[in-house]
Amino acid sequence: MVDADGRAEVMVAEARKAFFVMFAFVALIWLVQVANAADGYDLSRDHGVVPGETDSLPALLSAPLLHWSWAHIEANSGPLFVFGFLAAYRGVTRFLGLTLLVALTSGMAVWLFERGGVDTVGASGLVFGYFGYVVVRGLFDRHLIDTLIGIVMAASFAYLLTVAVPGTPGVSWLGHLGGLAGGVLGAWLFRERGKRRASGGGGGVPSAAPASRSEGSGGAASPRADLHKELRDLGLE
Repeated sequence: MVDADGRAEVMVAEARKAFFVMFAFVALIWLVQVANAADGYDLSRDHGVVPGETDSLPALLSAPLLHWSWAHIEANSGPLFVFGFLAAYRGVTRFLGLTLLVALTSGMAVWLFERGGVDTVGASGLVFGYFGYVVVRGLFDRHLIDTLIGIVMAASFAYLLTVAVPGTPGVSWLGHLGGLAGGVLGAWLFRERGKRRASGGGGGVPSAAPASRSEGSGGAASPRADLHKELRDLGLE
C-alpha cells in the first residue's frame, strides 16, 4: 500500500511531466507556425480539414498544429497550456489518449457538418476539449479537488461557450463544439475505474463508522473527510 507521502510524490511527478509535456507541445505548434508563416501558410491550406473531402481526413491530426496567423496562435496558446496542464497533471498517458480523442471529435464535427470549401485549422478544438474534460473530470473520478477545479474553471471561463455556438464570423464553432463533446466523452471513457468505495458490502467486515457520519451514507466517508485526505495527499495540509 502506498502511503500519503508516496501518493503526493507520484502526483508531483505527474504534474512535473504534465508541465513539460505542455511546454513542449506549445513550443511545437509555435515552431510549426514559424515554418507555416514563412511558407505563406501553405501548410494550413494543404493540411487543414476540408468538409466532405476524404483526402483531408488525415488532417484531423495535423490541423490542431496549424494556424492562420500570429494572432490566431497567440489567442490559442495561453488557454491551451492552462487547460492542457490541468487535464494532464493526474496522468500524462491518459492525457495523450484524451488529446487523440478530442482531435478526432473536433475534426469530424467540421468534416461532417461544416459548409463545403472551408479549410479549418487551429488548436482551439483541443482547448475546448481540455476545458470540457477539466470541468467534468472530478465528477466521474470522484476527486473532490478536481471537482472544485472544474467549478472554478467553469465559472471563470464560461464565456468560452459563446464561441461554441453559431454566429461568430470566421470561427469554427463546430470544431469547438466537437472538441467540447470529445472532452466530456473523454472524462467518462478515461475515468478511474479502479477506485473502491468504502462500504460494508461485498461480504467483508465493515469498519466502524465515525459518529459524525450522516444516516444513509452506507459507511462512506464524508465529503469533508475526503477533501482533507486529498489535501494531505497533495501535501497541502
